[in-house]
Amino acid sequence: MASVEKQVSYTTTNSYSTRNELTENTKNVWICCHGLGYLSRYFIHYFAQLDKEENYIIAPQAPAKYYQKSDFKHVGASWLTKEDTQQETKNVLNYLDAVLAAEKIGDDKRIILLGYSQGVSVAMRWMASRKLNINTLVIHSGGIPKELVAEDFSFVEKTQVKLIYGTNDEYLNEERIKKETSRAEELFGKERLEIIPFEGKHEVSRELIKKIAVSENKF
Repeated sequence: MASVEKQVSYTTTNSYSTRNELTENTKNVWICCHGLGYLSRYFIHYFAQLDKEENYIIAPQAPAKYYQKSDFKHVGASWLTKEDTQQETKNVLNYLDAVLAAEKIGDDKRIILLGYSQGVSVAMRWMASRKLNINTLVIHSGGIPKELVAEDFSFVEKTQVKLIYGTNDEYLNEERIKKETSRAEELFGKERLEIIPFEGKHEVSRELIKKIAVSENKF
């Protein structure tokens, strides 16, 4: 008899990391989705240079953890794979909903949604699915999901979009950069999109993150 694959629903628990405190003096709330192989408690250190009084950082944790090498010492995590992607995406978005609800962010805060590498696909799917009209979307060194179209972001009113990539990124070439830039323009329009290359590899740019934080505080 052939095997049958079934599904079951259940309640699960996952962690996430924060940095600084959410107070009346907080101006910017960053929701930062890490890349493949990270844990949120380490990824959040990339935002340590931001003014702690004005910036509150939330780093969600990808649910699928694994040992990165055969010595079983270092643990990484993945948001999604090609296996059962549609259902796993629903699970991840429900988790992000729970994180947002738990944090109780006030309407007086500026929201910056950042996706780095694999985290770009998660952040953008969440924004589109939940119609999150945030202040700034940062697409950092990652690919825009193929299924997203301009209509998915037709609700956007105030969001500014920053597309960041390293000029020496080992996962990019000229063709890929043109493609991702074109996709971003297609989804959001040139008027709200800023393309920001930096000299570096496939890595988080602390310098650009700090510049974004400073620019946000001018509003």
